[in-house]
Amino acid sequence: MTSTRRPSTDAADRGGPTIARIAELAGVSTATVSKVVNGRAEVAPETRALVEAVIREHGYRRQKKATRATLVELVLHELEGAYAMEIIRGVERVAGENELAVVLTELHGRHTPGRTWIDGVLARKPAGVITVFSAPTSAQQEQLASRGIPFVLVDPTSDPGHEFPTVGTSNWSGGLSATRHLLELGHRRIAAITGPSHALSSRARLDGYRAALDAAEVPVDRALIRIGDFNIADGLNHARDLLRLDQPPTAIFAFNDAQAFGVYQAAHEAGVRIPHDLSVVGFDDLPPAQWAIPALTTVRQPLSDMAAAATDMIITLAHGDPLPQHRLMHTTELITRASTTAPRT
Repeated sequence: MTSTRRPSTDAADRGGPTIARIAELAGVSTATVSKVVNGRAEVAPETRALVEAVIREHGYRRQKKATRATLVELVLHELEGAYAMEIIRGVERVAGENELAVVLTELHGRHTPGRTWIDGVLARKPAGVITVFSAPTSAQQEQLASRGIPFVLVDPTSDPGHEFPTVGTSNWSGGLSATRHLLELGHRRIAAITGPSHALSSRARLDGYRAALDAAEVPVDRALIRIGDFNIADGLNHARDLLRLDQPPTAIFAFNDAQAFGVYQAAHEAGVRIPHDLSVVGFDDLPPAQWAIPALTTVRQPLSDMAAAATDMIITLAHGDPLPQHRLMHTTELITRASTTAPRT
């Protein structure tokens, strides 16, 4: 006699339940679950929350794709300046080689996407998501994972943990080499204009700056450390204040090129000559750095290559293949130009 006993819940849900099983567990229709899974808007918030809770608890077995994904999502905290263009160039290069379009989202200075963003991503079903100087919320991460959509973090603002693929650069070494260069030229009053205190990259560059001063037995002067936000206005305003000090710095290490350009403007306003009266070092080596007058000494981080590597990781994950490594770290390099020299005696 053939048994008609129903499989246990564990067996039925092995690998994650289907839409039909999720609908049964949530007490809603399969059409409603399908709308939630695919990021459709026409679902009441409380119903959506209920379905998402069931998905978080039991998982979701995504049906095998009938067609390959045709796009990759790129999320940038802002689009101003050459930094964003270098990232876009790297993503476009690899995406184009793999016949993928790029969907771009700007967060207008925020570091986490909003709810409408995740709804759109789920509806578009991309090969994967790349976030730059930003990251999905924990709830959004769960939604992406439950739909089988991988994501990679580039230049994350905080430690993402080992479970998330990341691409970064050797910020500590970059901060060390920039400061050491100024010390070797003879500078001792070296100011630092940092990025935001919550940013992992800025904290690492500041640690490198402090390590270089400590190795040279130069005391850290807190009055010479100013917290910025990686933009030109910060460089301008902080440099104005620094140059008004009774004992102004003879050199300024700006934690990105944009801030360094702000320092240039402040120096011009104050009648301070670069590099004769003030040496300046930036960080990024964006294309405008070599055309500044004088050409900017800066720490190069290969932004385009970092973005390309992140796109390669997305494609690997989308094919169901394991990554050789979850954390990819690119090296920095000090590029010496005309904005640094020995201090006046």
